[in-house]
Formats: sequence, structure tokens, C-alpha cells
Amino acid sequence: MPKLPKLIAEEAERMLLKAGFEHVRTKGSHKIYRRDKERFVLPFHKGKTLHPKIIKALIEVDPIVKTENR
Repeated sequence: MPKLPKLIAEEAERMLLKAGFEHVRTKGSHKIYRRDKERFVLPFHKGKTLHPKIIKALIEVDPIVKTENR
């Protein structure tokens, strides 16, 4: 299995917005994005690397994440 890219919340947010998601609301340190009927919850801890499970979910939503260079 190929290595997952290391992303921080700001980079993931940029990718979600580019994929057509829009920021709906924030609850605590989690930002909720929506595209049509899809929902994506992004834990937003400034400067910290996202957990691999979050990155896998982001790749399922937008496969371009796997190949995109930051």
C-alpha cells in the first residue's frame, strides 16, 4: 500500500473547497463541509498533522489528493 501524504487541516480544507465542498458550520474544533448530500467533518487543529483515517476519507471523497503536490 502506498504511503499516504501528510496533510495539515489548512491543506485539507483547501482541497475540499477545490473539490466543490462548502463550509456549512463549525462546532468546536471541527468544521463541517457539504457537497450535495455528502458531508465531511474535518478536525481543525492548527498546525497538527491529520490522522491517516481522515486522509483516507479525504482520498475517497477526492482521489486527486493522493497525487496532488502541496
